[in-house]
Amino acid sequence: MDRSFWHSGHKPTLLSAFLYFDLSFMVWYLLGPLQVPIAAALGLDTSERALMVATPILAGALLRLAVGMLADRIGAKRTGLIAQIVVIAALLAAWRVGLSSLGGALLLGLFLGVAGASFAVALPLASRWYPPAHQGTALGIAGAGNSGTVLAALFAPALALQFGWQNVFGLACLPLLLVLLLFARLAKDAPDAPPPKRWADYLAVLGQRDAWWLMLFYAITFGGFAGFASALPGYFHDQFGFDAKTAGLYTAACVFAGSLMRPLGGVLADRIGGTRSLLAVYLAVAALLFAAGLEPGGAGGALLLFVLAMLCLGAGNGAVFQLVPQRFGGEIGAITGLIGMAGGVGGFLLAAGLGVIKQASGGYAIGLWLYAALALAGWAGLAGLRQRWRAGWTLASARL
Repeated sequence: MDRSFWHSGHKPTLLSAFLYFDLSFMVWYLLGPLQVPIAAALGLDTSERALMVATPILAGALLRLAVGMLADRIGAKRTGLIAQIVVIAALLAAWRVGLSSLGGALLLGLFLGVAGASFAVALPLASRWYPPAHQGTALGIAGAGNSGTVLAALFAPALALQFGWQNVFGLACLPLLLVLLLFARLAKDAPDAPPPKRWADYLAVLGQRDAWWLMLFYAITFGGFAGFASALPGYFHDQFGFDAKTAGLYTAACVFAGSLMRPLGGVLADRIGGTRSLLAVYLAVAALLFAAGLEPGGAGGALLLFVLAMLCLGAGNGAVFQLVPQRFGGEIGAITGLIGMAGGVGGFLLAAGLGVIKQASGGYAIGLWLYAALALAGWAGLAGLRQRWRAGWTLASARL
């Protein structure tokens, strides 16, 4: 890392943004690791359980644009404080009142979606303090908060075993409150924020065909990461009879791999080209998930295949965002919001779809093979676009 980075920007805000993002992702994903005991307590079938864990993903996706626009108007810090208070209040209500039905669990999932929209607060809050030469590093540090999913997978099932799953909602409020205080004390909005984005800005970007392609590519990569992160605890429980704690540990290994690889994927894309990297990702993911559907090697084989698949999906996330500024450099705020929303929608469809297919067919193989086919479709679409992009994009020196 360039040493001059540490002499620029505002380090307390960067730390606050990372912690806010990390804990927000932790609670956004909380229903995933707790799905086995919650489903048992509420009498949910496989498709209902999948809908429960997928709801926060969809809510977070749809709220990202609204939260981003609010941050543009009242400041990222103030928006982050409001969002964190809403999430804490929802968790406290779930702890004190309890969840007695699928409807209650879905309502909680909608409020946890506010935490999923945290990227629209954390990333601009951090990056706006830094000059263009260092914004990538600042975004990488703040964005590393998606590792909060690992915290949920590691600790939520163990805490549920020790204290009961409902008490996990109350316990989660403790680190959230600590981060809320630090955020209120340390974070500051940058003095030179850009003008607020309007709905017309998003509609103008949506009028361009390349925006839809990039949204699709991110729906496959981040959608795969988010969807599998939520679905894998149920998968390991159903397929191999694991208890919630063991299923959480297996899932944590997969999620950690994807989280670790995201920034490295951006570096790789810078070196070999975003399209070349993404083409390799789609082929590898298709092969790995097709093999996972065949269930070779039992639980150990499944773990290895999903760790490798999540590594690839993490690299794909970085590759997509290596391409975005090359095509939409002047509209980066609007396109980032739209692509992030598309990724969340993809995660919802994957997590919910796997549950529906498992309920209907009795297994996960068909769902995994369908997702593998989608990855192949992404490869085919990108392969067809590559030459046009090389010829038509303005940054002729950029690596595509």
